[in-house]
Amino acid sequence: MAKVNVSIPQGTRDFGPDVVRKRNFIFNTIRSVFELYGYDPLETPAMENLETLMGKYGEEGDKLIFKILNNGLDNSEKEKQARDDFEKILQGKNTAGITERALKYDLTIPFARYVAMNHKQLTFPFKRYQIQPVWRADKPQRSRYREFYQCDADVVGSNSLLNEVELAGIYATVFEKLKINVEIKINSRKILTALAEISGGADKMMDITIAIDKLDKIGLEKVKEVLSQKGLDNKQITVIERYLGITGNNNEKIAQVKSLLGNTETGKKGIEEVEYLISSSLTADHSPLTIDFTLARGLNYYTGIIFEVIAKNVQLGSIGGGGRYDDLTGLFGVPNIPGVGISFGVDRIYDVMEELKLFPVEVHTGTQALFFNLGKAESKAAFSLMQQLRNKNVRCELYPETVKFDKQFKYAEKKNIPYVIIIGSKELEEKTCVIKDIRNGEQQTIPAGGLETFSFL
Repeated sequence: MAKVNVSIPQGTRDFGPDVVRKRNFIFNTIRSVFELYGYDPLETPAMENLETLMGKYGEEGDKLIFKILNNGLDNSEKEKQARDDFEKILQGKNTAGITERALKYDLTIPFARYVAMNHKQLTFPFKRYQIQPVWRADKPQRSRYREFYQCDADVVGSNSLLNEVELAGIYATVFEKLKINVEIKINSRKILTALAEISGGADKMMDITIAIDKLDKIGLEKVKEVLSQKGLDNKQITVIERYLGITGNNNEKIAQVKSLLGNTETGKKGIEEVEYLISSSLTADHSPLTIDFTLARGLNYYTGIIFEVIAKNVQLGSIGGGGRYDDLTGLFGVPNIPGVGISFGVDRIYDVMEELKLFPVEVHTGTQALFFNLGKAESKAAFSLMQQLRNKNVRCELYPETVKFDKQFKYAEKKNIPYVIIIGSKELEEKTCVIKDIRNGEQQTIPAGGLETFSFL
């Protein structure tokens, strides 16, 4: 038989049992906080119609959408059309003859599509959370994958900034439970709109925000070059440079941005939003927020407060982000349903926790107790006791073959099973069992009937 080169697609990963347990710890922590704040679960399909996604993420985002080849192209009647359509694809165009669907890029646009389709049946404000994979045709690198999970919480049908305060509280609560020291940054897209108005016009909004969004990666001088290439003159670029140079504590930053943008109506509204969120957070049960006026989040649909979460003491990108989008459902013909939401980057959160060794010891434990198999009669008795323990929610298993002690011990050690339970001929006769903690070597003999009350923690 020829040797098969087995692999998986670049930018994807397999997860072994240890990794899955750690990821589930993160998922379960986030899910518990979502539900604590009154959010309901929702799931949407892995793929969406291509027209649902295209044009929603900006020019650069559209390039990262994974398009799905139509099925049925082997039909002889479609072959000629398919060849013509492939020529269009090679020219960078989309054609329904080749692809009508795509893997979802994020959870927000599919959620907006869901709300648009079901708004007559929903109770507003509608608060939902989703924990599902998404796909992006990005260049794989550390903590950036082509398939990854997002955990989103959104509320639609409400203009109240109390929603933003609560979402900030969700961030703080989750990361406190995960023991990750974070910085929660905020800005307002209204402030960025005001900046565009006084330095090139509102039509330059996306050019400016996309350039600012790259500040950390390419530096100020490169950002200025990008802005120049987009048609901004030196005077306009100087205004943006002054804006990007705002520093100090939250109060000092607000004072500086008021001086620069406070005379515009849009700027005033954005500053008021930021001030409200900062003042409310100081009285809420979580860490104060940090104003970062360089925060842009270069997606088309944000309209108000935007968030970004950075893990301290780790050189990694953001591990969370989101913001307000006041008419996202309008893209699907259902206007005037405001919304705001946040997202957790689970894969990056995992990398942070792994690097800082933050996973609890108990996360590594699957099976809590292993019954040794020492013969037909002994294993029958062990099986009966094992079922009793399982009824008490003790995770346990019986080694399937009668083999040497050494092999069964090694199995327990490799699987990080803390306890082994031994029932030999002597124990069978005396109706006892030996429990050994293989972490410290301590063992004791107890009546078989007392096994249900033993603590396997």
